[in-house]
Amino acid sequence: MISSHELREKYQKFFESKGHARIASAPLVPENDPSVLFTTAGMHPLVPYLKGQPHPQGDKLTDVQKCLRTTDIEAVGDPTHATVFEMLGNWSLGSYFKKEAIKWSWEFLTDKKWLGINPDYLAVSVFAGGEDGPRDDESAKLWQKVGVSKERVAFLDKQENWWPAGGGTPGPQGPDTEMFYWTGNDNPPKKFDPLDAKWVEIWNDVFMEYNRTEEGKLERLAQQNVDTGMGLERTVMVLNGLQSIYEIDTYKKLKCLIHDKAKNNNERPERIMADHIKAITFILGDENPVTPSNVEGGYVLRRLIRRAVWAARSLGIIDVEEVMEAGVEIIVDEYKSVYPPLGHDVDGSKSELKKEVERFEGVIERRSAIFNRLGDIKVLTGAQGSSIASTYGLPVDLIKEEARDRNTPLSENFDEEFNKDQEKHKQVSRGGSKKKFAGGLSDHSKEATQYHTATHLLHQALRETLGDHVLQRGSNITSERLRFDFSHPEKMTSEEIKQVERLVNEKIKADLPVKREKMTVEEAKKKGALGLFEHKYGESVSVYTIGNYSTEICGGPHVESTGELGVFKVIKEESSSGGIRRIKAQFD
Repeated sequence: MISSHELREKYQKFFESKGHARIASAPLVPENDPSVLFTTAGMHPLVPYLKGQPHPQGDKLTDVQKCLRTTDIEAVGDPTHATVFEMLGNWSLGSYFKKEAIKWSWEFLTDKKWLGINPDYLAVSVFAGGEDGPRDDESAKLWQKVGVSKERVAFLDKQENWWPAGGGTPGPQGPDTEMFYWTGNDNPPKKFDPLDAKWVEIWNDVFMEYNRTEEGKLERLAQQNVDTGMGLERTVMVLNGLQSIYEIDTYKKLKCLIHDKAKNNNERPERIMADHIKAITFILGDENPVTPSNVEGGYVLRRLIRRAVWAARSLGIIDVEEVMEAGVEIIVDEYKSVYPPLGHDVDGSKSELKKEVERFEGVIERRSAIFNRLGDIKVLTGAQGSSIASTYGLPVDLIKEEARDRNTPLSENFDEEFNKDQEKHKQVSRGGSKKKFAGGLSDHSKEATQYHTATHLLHQALRETLGDHVLQRGSNITSERLRFDFSHPEKMTSEEIKQVERLVNEKIKADLPVKREKMTVEEAKKKGALGLFEHKYGESVSVYTIGNYSTEICGGPHVESTGELGVFKVIKEESSSGGIRRIKAQFD
């Protein structure tokens, strides 16, 4: 048997033994990569370094990254899918490439000092080639060299063996090779069939040597990178001979709580509820917490809460709110030693959850009135159902139930129409997000770089004006403006806003030098640098100092002196969430 904690430690210790530096998990809600609402893969926080920016820890890294994906939310509850999960990773930023990555992957999997998996239970896939690049015969030969038989190597297209999948997403990418574990009760077949569900993918090595531009052009990166990801939950599952990820150690207490409170025994909604409570806890307890709303990450959180409530109702759980709050506490206790921010404001997380549960239960009670707004309809179409779901957050099962209560038939192709319309909304949302979120830390344009430096001046000016309780709680930078979230309990006065503008513009006019230093976290603390100190002792970070005015831990990029910035103007100050204010600003 191997626990989740043991796997986390073994993985990172193995790669430390190969010269990798252990780095902390980035926040689940990205601070300066607005191309995504949540960190969906270990690569997102490292995009600037994959493109060539030096990482303060060196060119070989290892980590465990908390991730969240909702693209497969309808599959949650099956044996292997979850919305929130942990990804173990090792990284080469131009240091080593295919040979070392494949050799070390095999060693960690099969050596008795590490996981000690019988090689007969492993198979791999590699890129079959196509318009983006040639067939990856090199990786296939390297796998055979370490001990994988030719029959256990499958060549698959870019939907399966290119990351990001399909290759259409802008940014760093490349062909990958995936590792599979045989989970059947019978002996593994000699030939690897990727379509056989008993082969479960547990690890993916990406050979990230390209960058796809916004126009879709594939260009070679300045360096050849390795980006790997081992799904912690899936790996713990298969190594312990379990049938689903919901049977592993980190889910046990939460699943027991839900099962004990349920009047109806139904495994799938129990799993959905467990997964969503875990995801809700991770989002509300993140370094950059999101609260429920109708837009962006807040909408994702709202949807997860409402799906969890609906799963609880289908299980016959009466005290839904109480059970979900108890679930939050279980998840915090399970993970706070790995991700300390989870334990920083548990009461605040439970308060936000309570408000949203009560709000949704009100929506459920008003479902009849919601339907009345549709007028006299003879047949409920899938498009109408989708509109209700998107506008009011009602689950499709509840929409169908209300239609039955009204003796309103569903259209013949209701489910197909509903899903098609929902997918259309997703595409519009994704397209809008791409336009809206162009920029961020991954945007190294001159304007974005200027705004990035301006956030440091703004941060310090806010602390001088409002007090030392002010700390950054998130930011979003484009080439047109900056958005800065910070801790403060009340609306700023017009005088305070003017004072902040004056202080920032004084420092711009003074043309202060911007200096980058590499130091340990302890050294950064002694220097008085602002930043999140959830890092292990001795970890190296970049500290940017602006004259004698501002000192912060940051990944960059920055201008060389403040004189390169324009005239700073606050265009809006508003509430972001409870106790968090938001400033939007730009250069005149």
